[in-house]
Amino acid sequence: MNEPTHPMRRLFQYLRNFRKPVLFASVSSVINKIFDLMPPFLTAWLIDTASNQIPDWIPRLTGLSEAWPVVVFLAVLTLVIFGFESFFEWLFQRGFLRLAQRVQHHLRLDAYEQLQGRELAYFESQRTGNLMAMLNDDINQLERFLNHVFNEILQLITLVIFAGWALCAVSLPLGLIGMAPIPFIILGSLYYQKKVAPYYRQIREGVGALGTRLENNIAGILVIKSFTAEAFEAERVRKSSEMYRDANFLAIRWSSVYIPLIRIFISLGFAATLLIGAYWVIYQPGRFSLGQLAFFAMMTQRLLWPVTRLGVVFDEYERARASARRIFGLIDTPRQIVDPETPHELPVVAGNLHLQDVTFAYQPGQPVLRQLNLHVEAGQAIGIAGPTGGGKTTLIKLLLRLYDVTGGSIRLEGIDIRQLTISQLRQQIALVSQDVYLFHGTIRENIAYGLADCSMEKVIEAARKAQLHDFITQLPDQYESIVGERGIKLSGGQRQRLSIARAILKDAPILILDEATSAVDTETERAIQENLSQLSRGKTAIIIAHRLSTIRHADKIVVIKDGQIVEQGRHDSLLTANGEYASLWRVQVGAVSAE
Repeated sequence: MNEPTHPMRRLFQYLRNFRKPVLFASVSSVINKIFDLMPPFLTAWLIDTASNQIPDWIPRLTGLSEAWPVVVFLAVLTLVIFGFESFFEWLFQRGFLRLAQRVQHHLRLDAYEQLQGRELAYFESQRTGNLMAMLNDDINQLERFLNHVFNEILQLITLVIFAGWALCAVSLPLGLIGMAPIPFIILGSLYYQKKVAPYYRQIREGVGALGTRLENNIAGILVIKSFTAEAFEAERVRKSSEMYRDANFLAIRWSSVYIPLIRIFISLGFAATLLIGAYWVIYQPGRFSLGQLAFFAMMTQRLLWPVTRLGVVFDEYERARASARRIFGLIDTPRQIVDPETPHELPVVAGNLHLQDVTFAYQPGQPVLRQLNLHVEAGQAIGIAGPTGGGKTTLIKLLLRLYDVTGGSIRLEGIDIRQLTISQLRQQIALVSQDVYLFHGTIRENIAYGLADCSMEKVIEAARKAQLHDFITQLPDQYESIVGERGIKLSGGQRQRLSIARAILKDAPILILDEATSAVDTETERAIQENLSQLSRGKTAIIIAHRLSTIRHADKIVVIKDGQIVEQGRHDSLLTANGEYASLWRVQVGAVSAE
């Protein structure tokens, strides 16, 4: 992934999509903080009024010159100020909560859409638990930042600016003394941030690694139990959890030291302010009033003590920064397989495929397919055979454009498939994979997967053709039966037949069967073979098989070995040639009749 150099800057760029709610919540927060800082003013005015030193602005504004009416006025003003403070607190709390949820929602969708659009190679190099941690934990961390920390940073800035101005306006020397610890606090916070940042990156990586380990173990619980590997896996989970715990311990070591040190600086500034202010009140009458001393005591306390929250703020900021780096690293990394800028219009698809000098390598210098040439005419059933690792399944991935060829071209109806949109290409192909994946839901939902307006009659027809209908009707809930996560409630053969029914229902002009009968029993395989001509009638069928009986009656059989076509022809002619296909056939002849 291309991780951003400045991940939080990237987050704030993303927030431009939410300008109005950000502005509304931020302004409400600033106004709330200003009203929240009014009690020291009110206290100072009240003390001076009780001491017969009524502030000059009150008589000028209200015409009141007696102490008690001024006290009543200040009491009413207090109610008004607290009312506005509470009102704007409600506004900013609601605003930031709604903003955080909206950003979380859109960010998760954007990250998921980007992830879903990534090339297959990306998923083959990533850990599932790590991806799940990004979509859940990292996005939730950014939601917490926007919900709490962003507002706290905003209020701290407002606090320093407004309180600093107010203190200096009353007494510039004493105001500067009261604010003297702030530069040290900021420098200490920046140093703390620099030291703790690597640990939070380790924490986010630890979350992904631990999630991957747990996800793998839960998915593979049958294997763990059958090999009595519970102790072994528990030890591996323990090590992953310890790595995550230790990274948190390192961060905690710094965060636990930070706040006590900051409070030492704060106490020095607070004590100096009280000492000097009290000296002026006692020994220099007229220079400083008792109300002003109370104002300084309260405002300095309100200014300095919340600054101790900088440690928590930086702590959460670094967590969010680590999460933003991962999330925007995912979102901003360009896809390797994309639609062309000006895609070609695909004519009516009959299923003509032409592979010309196709070369492909997963790793540079290690080609899997070499100069492969193959022409498949519309309506043909092509069988593909060969030893394991010869490149058969890779060829299917290239046809679906899960990977792009590194040399040569693949053409559909004469058009290079790279000149078509990915959606347009894949709509023309129905795949039955050896590794069947079923989603948690009903049998009907899995057969009609991706087809929103599919009738029940069509679902039943597809199930009949896949030799699955009789089994389904024996279930208590029939087509509404739940298959379980990944189809765990079905046998391997039942999952395979359901996958075949799904492909039949898609009714694409090109049908690809990748070891489609590998998990079915011999009787079911024979029934599917008998219907194969019906299933592929009017379609181009490409059938990859280790069981050569599956492709015995194909219009043409292509034998791939070491990434090259070494033989092609019909079953009988290939046996007569006594080459690679005949050798593979003899391996299986004990189980399959040659007739």
